[in-house]
Amino acid sequence: MNILTVDEASRWASEYLSRNISSSNISYLIQYGKVKKLDNNGYTAISKDDLLRYYQSFYGRRENSLKDKLGSDLNWHLSFSHLNESDTTKHVHRLHPYKGKFIPQLVEYFLDSHKDEFKKEVYFQKGDLILDPFCGSGTTLVQANELGLHAIGIDISSFNSFISNIKIGQYNLQKILSDINQISIKLNSFLKDTNIPLLDNELTLELNKYNNQYFPVPEYKYRLNKKEINEEEYGSKYASDFLKIYDRLINKYQIKLKQGKSERFLDKWYLPNIRKEIDLVFYLIKQIKEVEERKVLGLILSRTIRSCRATTHQDLATLKNPVTTTYYCHKHGKICKPLFTLSNWWQRYGIDTINRLSIFNKYRTDTNQYCFTGDSRNIDLIKESEKRNPSLLKIMKNQKIKGIFSSPPYVGLIDYHEQHAYAYDLLGFKRQDDLEIGPLYKGQGEFAKKAYIEGISAVLINCKKYLSPNYHVFLVANDKYNLYTTIAQNVKMKIIDRFKRPVLNRTERDKGAYSEIIFHLIEE
Repeated sequence: MNILTVDEASRWASEYLSRNISSSNISYLIQYGKVKKLDNNGYTAISKDDLLRYYQSFYGRRENSLKDKLGSDLNWHLSFSHLNESDTTKHVHRLHPYKGKFIPQLVEYFLDSHKDEFKKEVYFQKGDLILDPFCGSGTTLVQANELGLHAIGIDISSFNSFISNIKIGQYNLQKILSDINQISIKLNSFLKDTNIPLLDNELTLELNKYNNQYFPVPEYKYRLNKKEINEEEYGSKYASDFLKIYDRLINKYQIKLKQGKSERFLDKWYLPNIRKEIDLVFYLIKQIKEVEERKVLGLILSRTIRSCRATTHQDLATLKNPVTTTYYCHKHGKICKPLFTLSNWWQRYGIDTINRLSIFNKYRTDTNQYCFTGDSRNIDLIKESEKRNPSLLKIMKNQKIKGIFSSPPYVGLIDYHEQHAYAYDLLGFKRQDDLEIGPLYKGQGEFAKKAYIEGISAVLINCKKYLSPNYHVFLVANDKYNLYTTIAQNVKMKIIDRFKRPVLNRTERDKGAYSEIIFHLIEE
């Protein structure tokens, strides 16, 4: 009686939870190791006790509460909740932060050759050519490479194309590592002529002593969880008290906290010493002769200066106001300090970049991927390939694009140029904010929705010119305004399937789960 087949487990779980639990739900738990797979005379089975333990666990309760909130029609195969963050940010996918990207496993699910009870056919074969007209940071391109597919990306943001093409490039990693080390030596030599190391050391010692006294680990967080402490009041009080120590040290070492101008992003969001270091490192990078190596080093510097902005840890993804003093950190539950040098981050990100590029080389296939900077509504892929990637043009002439896998921007959610304002200021790329589809600054009103429908429709109409007759289009969207039915009609495509997935394990401060839909479209 304790051993259940998948169907028996489905019926038992439905009765136990007073809700419909399908056999697909049980298969998901088996597939991802939530419950142990047993063999019962050649049939897949599980232990009822094992299933009961799961539903009584934190994760089981969480899954069911999310189904109550988001709907019972979720495809839990696509939650990927069993994965660690290191899996979803594997190798080059974490070369640079990018807000709003999908995880590589979601791309793999639709591009690879497996089938399951939800994905009933294989849509793409090795050697096929696919397209991502909203390329972002290049997740689709990277996974296409891993799976042996050619891929084209398009993005209106020059910086997004920059990130994407660096991820799929091949480099002399030993030479880049040598350049990183040489720049580090010169950066540290520059620092020795300042009081920054002396300030940093003494400030760190004072902070450690203060935090151990007033924010001891783990006692402080335990008391927070028990609601014995009002975090806002307690944190504010002791942050204010520590400012006396901080001000004394700033005066002692005569450290300047503001640049005195704020016209550019680099003027406003960095302490004066950090700004000098940025200028120094960028100057040294520009002296390197090899263009591709310069690009990688430029990306490392961009990632570095993102982490060194004068803001709190919890506001790093969404800037509010410059912070040039110590402060109570909600993320770490203690008093934290601003950064006075980028030296450690530069070295750390440099080594990390080398490692990630090296790991990706082990998975790389002999295929071609490239991201073009342009407007997907009207870009001419033939002409652009002729100029930028002739070998890709040859592939396009031999075979049409088999399909699209992309995540269009959501309505009024993100300003894609603004999230990388520091990089545009540093690297000098031309901004094209006015050509973004559905940017945050245009809001979510009726006019914005209408413009969004027109924009996405125009992209798909332009892209259809390059697609094979039996194409498959997959669009990842949080379609809470029900816009994609109209978009499909506009472009003479039909939606033949909707894969609804829960989005869990988010890394932003707002970690609330939500659902999104992967629309599967074909020719009408």
